[in-house]
Amino acid sequence: MIEARNLSVDLSSRRVVSGISLGLVPGTITGVLGPNGAGKSTLMRALAGQIASTGSIAVDGRELASLSFAERARLVAHLPQARIISWPLTVRDLVGLGRMPWQGVSRAFSNGDRALCTEAMEMMDVAGLAERPATELSGGEQARVLAARAIAQDTPVLLADEPASGLDPAHQMTMMAGLRKLAAKGRTLLVSLHDLTLAARWCDRILLMKEGRLVAEGAPADVLTAERLGEVFGILAHIDHDAGGMILAPVALAGGTAHREARP
Repeated sequence: MIEARNLSVDLSSRRVVSGISLGLVPGTITGVLGPNGAGKSTLMRALAGQIASTGSIAVDGRELASLSFAERARLVAHLPQARIISWPLTVRDLVGLGRMPWQGVSRAFSNGDRALCTEAMEMMDVAGLAERPATELSGGEQARVLAARAIAQDTPVLLADEPASGLDPAHQMTMMAGLRKLAAKGRTLLVSLHDLTLAARWCDRILLMKEGRLVAEGAPADVLTAERLGEVFGILAHIDHDAGGMILAPVALAGGTAHREARP
């Protein structure tokens, strides 16, 4: 479990995250949504202990600030929005870097490490790319490889910042299905998304942010209402349901602009 109390972050003398309190429990996917600049990425970086913040953050009752870097890396994995691969490592070796927090200076890569890496690659549908240099892959393939590295870290908490961004529809669902498998194993997941339907159908709870503040939280159907979508995103959306959950399609700006010009 990860908890934050009155969490605030200032960057360049500007308040980016303001007074957020939350509690994320094992076995769930919590989606964090909001417009560009709402503070979603900053919130995740703070929860990962990567930037300074005020308030408190605890993982399983342990204050994050009291933990060493290695201890944090064994509790919380962070998949950032930026997808940067600087060295031409093979996919297998790059995913293997996720095991570093568990390896001492003299600890060899074990069969258990290999099994976790293989499972992570299969989960993200990149096992067939294992021997290819990661720098030669497409952007979407690199995104899935980096997700596999974070999954191979095998931490109780995973913070994933826009993991489905830029993926084709099939791999967006592959990504979310993989995260759901992790939740089923008892992991705690916080995932930022811009696709409203992905969030509504795959997340157990939604945190909705605007201008650095938490403006709503709860079940998707309770948070992603037509009124709130207009207030927070400035859009009108078509909302429907099927057996799998909600379907949300933005169709116009809240000012009433049509979704497309009339055509003959």
